[in-house]
Amino acid sequence: MKIAGFSFIKNAIINDYPIVQAITSILPLCDEFVIAVGKSDDDTLNLIKNIGSSKIKIIETIWDEGLKEGGRVFASETDKAYAAISKDTDWAFYIQGDECVHEKYLNTIKRQMLETLNNPNVEGLLFKYLHFYGSYDYIAESRRWYRREIRLLKYHPDVHSYKDAQGFRKNGQKIKVKLIDAYIYHYGWVKPPAGLNKKVRNFNKYYQTEEWIEEKFPQQDNFDFGNADRLVHFNGTHPKVFKENVLSTNWTLPIDPTGVNKKLSPRRKILQWLEDKTGRRLFEYRNYILVKK
Repeated sequence: MKIAGFSFIKNAIINDYPIVQAITSILPLCDEFVIAVGKSDDDTLNLIKNIGSSKIKIIETIWDEGLKEGGRVFASETDKAYAAISKDTDWAFYIQGDECVHEKYLNTIKRQMLETLNNPNVEGLLFKYLHFYGSYDYIAESRRWYRREIRLLKYHPDVHSYKDAQGFRKNGQKIKVKLIDAYIYHYGWVKPPAGLNKKVRNFNKYYQTEEWIEEKFPQQDNFDFGNADRLVHFNGTHPKVFKENVLSTNWTLPIDPTGVNKKLSPRRKILQWLEDKTGRRLFEYRNYILVKK
């Protein structure tokens, strides 16, 4: 069974993306890792080179920043990395620059790949998500945050990234996936207030005009944490590759986490209450077809 990891990145240092941790968290499972490194305004290319693994294959790209509709440039860069994967690959493991896999899940992930490798009804594996927010101590947990995404795909040349690289399609159709008991740790929102404001401004450059960004997200040191909806204290451990990041944290969450969700509409409060009671998310958008086996 051959496994290839793949991802894309640009300006990782400027935008504080933990791409090194993302790559190294799944590298033990991979026979190769293809990373599309966009032409950057910082030393991102050398950052990737200095990982120093013979498994890593770098392809240098130039982003088409005209692809603003729905963040399409992210899917375009994902497709470039996927296209460079070795053709004899069995599984393609996708990870984004602000994501990480805890080492405690690696055996489970490998076992699921082996068990479903020859099952034609399973085209990919679906992961659960933890969205860390503001600090390493809290996760955002509400209907605003996607619960699951495809991160492992059976390699096929007709697979392509969908919309803004949040999902995939095969021959234009949703992919049939099995949900596994493993989580992706999403760290993109773990920053001090000024850093989060910068993140939102930079991220929206690939969706919106500069005028829109200046109107909606003017440059400032404050940030409205209310978009989390609800924060829950995290009592678990972080991946080993993130140990240094956690220890070097030098800020605290500048809000009362218990008050974040007071802005919810009555409808969303009811739907959230039902989800908490039943475990089911009503009217959930599914970017995949869920199969049992």
